[in-house]
Amino acid sequence: MIDVDDWAEIRRLHFAERLGIKTIARQLGVARNTVRTAVRSGSPPAYDRPRRPSLVDAVEPEIARLLKDCPAMPASVIAERIKWGHGITILRDRVAELRPLFKPPDPCQRTSYQPGEIVQFDLWQPDVGIAVGHGQATKFWVVTAVCGYSRFMAAFMVPSRAGYDVLWGMRRCFEQIGAVPRTIVWDGEGCIGQWRRGKEVFTAEFQAFRGALGAGARLCKPNDPEAKGVNERSNGYYETSFLPGRSFLDRDDFNTQLSAWLKKANRRRHATTRAVPAEVVYEDRGAMIALPPVMPDPSFGFSTRLPRDHYVRFDVNDYSVNPRFVGRLVRVRADLDQVVVTCGEVEVARHRRCLARHQSLLDPSHAMTLRMMRAEAAVVPTLETEVEQRDLSDYDKALGVA
Repeated sequence: MIDVDDWAEIRRLHFAERLGIKTIARQLGVARNTVRTAVRSGSPPAYDRPRRPSLVDAVEPEIARLLKDCPAMPASVIAERIKWGHGITILRDRVAELRPLFKPPDPCQRTSYQPGEIVQFDLWQPDVGIAVGHGQATKFWVVTAVCGYSRFMAAFMVPSRAGYDVLWGMRRCFEQIGAVPRTIVWDGEGCIGQWRRGKEVFTAEFQAFRGALGAGARLCKPNDPEAKGVNERSNGYYETSFLPGRSFLDRDDFNTQLSAWLKKANRRRHATTRAVPAEVVYEDRGAMIALPPVMPDPSFGFSTRLPRDHYVRFDVNDYSVNPRFVGRLVRVRADLDQVVVTCGEVEVARHRRCLARHQSLLDPSHAMTLRMMRAEAAVVPTLETEVEQRDLSDYDKALGVA
């Protein structure tokens, strides 16, 4: 058996140098039949080792029967069912060979995107605790976005998976991208929408948000991660390239470091497209929808009547309000950073949003107002009323003395 180098040399000597079979055999020291075989063969020699008998051959029919009933049965379970008493490796290899014969294939399609066509969104939770004050730390969520055509990445950490926070994260991502795609792609995130009876059903908050931007939307079907594979790979890139070795003071520090890292990451040459996302994104933006002059405000708001303890609750925390407005109808508005309370056109409270849990936040000015109101209520007014003085002779006349 000759190798591919000898095969190539034999064919060169015969077809290029016009040497005979005997001459080539004498020069290379091989048999003439070997030279004839190499000249006649248009493909390089390959050695096919015959399959050796294996212990698994005897139980292969039983394996096939189990896989026919349950194609996804693990090799360890098959070993238990057939009472396999040998090494698991050779059994696992044979099961891997036989399983495709009973399990229908699940191929995926490689998708290409046009400029401005889509931006894929997802939620990524870094495995790191973020300090939120009051001796607490928690894991937050990051709204991640990737442009389908340019592979430009954007991301922003938000306090929760609630709709108003996720929509705020989307708004920050669009501001980083600089435009809005024709289609927004999400998976079945509860605050965005879900598949129900074969139809896409979006939440009212998301519909209002995308309607203000003029963009379309599409939900990935359940159990179809390949439909959003571009973003899934970027989340893995965050895990391996951004997160290791970093520490964060708070959520703002996380977003600051993430923003600086994204500027560098978007300047790298992408492994799939072989292009630099920070350069190709200009072509993406040119085909996208321009950002509106006033971006939609996804802040959370509700109205309530201010109770006697002059606190309003947002999420799981209580925020103080000017006590002079007790009993009045107030409007609470919360965004990523602040909680603002108004009564009509008057602002009656403004707090920095607390990301710790189960806290009561008291504004010092509200405490001072409460003390003033208590002092005013403690003052009892004195009544100075003139009372008529009756003459004593009137009593004598009434008793008949005088």
